[in-house]
Amino acid sequence: MKKTVLVLNMGMKSIRSIIFDSGGNKLAGASLPIVTSLSGDSVTQEPSEWIEKAEACIAEVLRQTGNIHIDFFTVTASASCLVCIDETGTALIPCMMVSDRRAKEESSAISQSEAFAPVLHATKLAMDASLLLPKALWVKNKRPDVWDKVYKLLAPNDFLSGYFTGGIYATDYINAKKWHYDTKAQAYPDKLLATLGIPGRLLPTCIAPGSAIGSIDGGIAERLGLNKDILVVASTYDAICSFVGSGVHDEGESADVSGTVTVFRTVTHKDTGSLDSKLQGIDFNELGIHIVGGSNNLGGGLIEWVKQCYYQNEPLPYELMEKEAGETSVGAGGVIFLPYLLGERFPIWDSSARGVFFGLERAHTRKEMTRAVFESAGFIDVDMISAIESCGIAVKSIRCSGGLARIHLVSQIKADTTGKEIHVLSEFETTAAGAAMLCFIGQKVYGSLQEASDVFVTIRMIIKPDRKNHEKYRKVYALFKDTYKTVRPLFPERAKLLGSLYGATNTRIENL
Repeated sequence: MKKTVLVLNMGMKSIRSIIFDSGGNKLAGASLPIVTSLSGDSVTQEPSEWIEKAEACIAEVLRQTGNIHIDFFTVTASASCLVCIDETGTALIPCMMVSDRRAKEESSAISQSEAFAPVLHATKLAMDASLLLPKALWVKNKRPDVWDKVYKLLAPNDFLSGYFTGGIYATDYINAKKWHYDTKAQAYPDKLLATLGIPGRLLPTCIAPGSAIGSIDGGIAERLGLNKDILVVASTYDAICSFVGSGVHDEGESADVSGTVTVFRTVTHKDTGSLDSKLQGIDFNELGIHIVGGSNNLGGGLIEWVKQCYYQNEPLPYELMEKEAGETSVGAGGVIFLPYLLGERFPIWDSSARGVFFGLERAHTRKEMTRAVFESAGFIDVDMISAIESCGIAVKSIRCSGGLARIHLVSQIKADTTGKEIHVLSEFETTAAGAAMLCFIGQKVYGSLQEASDVFVTIRMIIKPDRKNHEKYRKVYALFKDTYKTVRPLFPERAKLLGSLYGATNTRIENL
C-alpha cells in the first residue's frame, strides 16, 4: 500500500500544501500568497499569517482528496529566517527573513571576535548579516524588551513543525548550519554562543533530515479533519529540498531551481573541507553525497518585477514578455542589467548592490530591457558555476525547475550563456517533491536517493547550447562583470544618500 505525505512549503511569496504518495504522484495542491514587508534593511513576514494560511491550504487539499489518510507531515521553508517565540509558541516580532540586513553591525562584530575563528575553521561558513547568529544578536542588542521574553529562536521549519506537534521544537542539522552548527562534531558553537550571551537552550534540538519530530497535535488534527496518527518528520530548508527534488546524484550533476530566488548547487563526492568560506558545502550523510553551491536573493523574482513594472495591465504578461524578449537579439541591443534588486548573496556577497540598467539609448524599449533581465538570469548561473568550478568541481549538466523554468527563452539563454546542456524537469515543484523524498527516505519507504529519484523525477526537455550565441555571450558577460566592478563603489554611497534623504520607508509586497 502506498504511503502519503503532506508537505507544507512556505516560500517568500506564498505558502503551499501538497500531498504526494510514495509512487511519486501529486494527489492535491493548494496555495495562498504571503505578504512580505520591506523597510530599509528590514525584510519581514508575519508567522501568524503562515499558520492561518497553512491551515487554509491543508483544509483545501483534504477537500480535494476526500480527507485521504496521511502518513507523514513535513515542512520546508526558507533558511536563515529568525522567529522569536515566547513560552506559548507565539511569535514576539515579525520573522526576520533571509534577505533582512539589519544585523550588519552584529555580523561584523562576530567576524572580528576571537571566539569566531575556530568556528569558521570548523564550519567553513563566513559570517554574514543574513545568517542566524547576527540576527539573534541584533534582537538581543536592539530589542531587549523582546529578548527578555524569548523562549526559543527558530527557523520557519522549526516554528511550523513545533506548532503542528503542539510545542516540540527541533531542527535538522542542515538548517542548523545557519547557526554555524558543526555537523562533524554534531554541536552548536557553544563557546561563541556564550561569548555573545546567547544561551544554547534557546536553540532547537538538532536531528537528522528524515527523522521523526513527533506526532501531530491531537487538537489541531481534529480541528482540520486530519487523522491523528500522522508522524511529523523533519526534511530541511527549501533550497536543499529543491536540490533533492531535482533528482541529481552523480558527480557534476547540478540543479538550478529558480523560484523567487535562484538556487544553484552541484553534487560532488570530493571533500568539501577545503572550500572557500563563501561557497557553501553540505555533507549530506544520509544521502551519501556532498552538495556545493548557494542561493542568491532574486531569480524568478526578477520576472515578477518586470511584470509589475512593464506588463501589469497585459492579459498574458509572461507570454508577451517572452515574445518581446525573443524579438531582440543576443546582448539586448547593448543593454546590460545588474539583477541585484535586493542586494546579493552567493556568489558575490554584496548586500549594498542594487539593480542597474546600463547602456540605454533613445531607441530602446521594454523589449530590450526585458531581454536584458532574462540574460541577467543566465549570467547569474555563469557566476555561480564559476565559483563552483574555481574549487576544482566540474559542472557537467544542469537540471532546471521552478517557476522561471516555465519560460523557454530563459532556459535557452541559460544554455547559451553557460555552454551547458539544460535538462528541464517535468515537475516544477521540486522543493515540495524533495521534501517528500527526504521524508520517505528517512522513514525507510525508499532505500536511497537514486531509488526515490527514479520514482519522482523525469526530464521533460533537453536544451542544447547554441555555440555561436555562446561565443557572443562570453563577450556580453565580460561587460556585465565590468559594469558591476565599475559601479560597485557607488552602492554604499547611494545607501548613505538614501538614508539622509528619506530614512526608512515601508513597502508591502504580496508577489515578490
